[in-house]
Amino acid sequence: MSTASVEGIQLVLRVILAGVFIFMGVLHFRADAQRTMAKIIPPRLRFTGIANPRNLVIFTGVCEIAGGIGLLLPATSVAAAIALAVFLVAVFPANAFAAAHPERFGRLAIPFGPRLTAQIVMIALVLFSVWKW
Repeated sequence: MSTASVEGIQLVLRVILAGVFIFMGVLHFRADAQRTMAKIIPPRLRFTGIANPRNLVIFTGVCEIAGGIGLLLPATSVAAAIALAVFLVAVFPANAFAAAHPERFGRLAIPFGPRLTAQIVMIALVLFSVWKW
């Protein structure tokens, strides 16, 4: 496969990933989604004041939107990909908490194994999308 082909695949992948992150980030601003997402923040990560669960949900939404936009801009795509990889690691405890409590979170409680696999695949895709060959 030629370098041009790989770069074309990477561009398409960046656009798709950007769309996913921006879409998911926007969802963080819907009141019903905020309530649900705030519930999956593990108790040990819940704080009062500025770092309360609702504000953390808003902050993670901003991170996803900024990361998605960053993937689309050549000057920031590498930094955005690295930041999104770190972001995916940082939010994993909330996803693991939801997975551990399916009776409480229903559809959000994707079993741990598939959830972990999906996070690893997302990290790999984000990093691959900006990898220089």
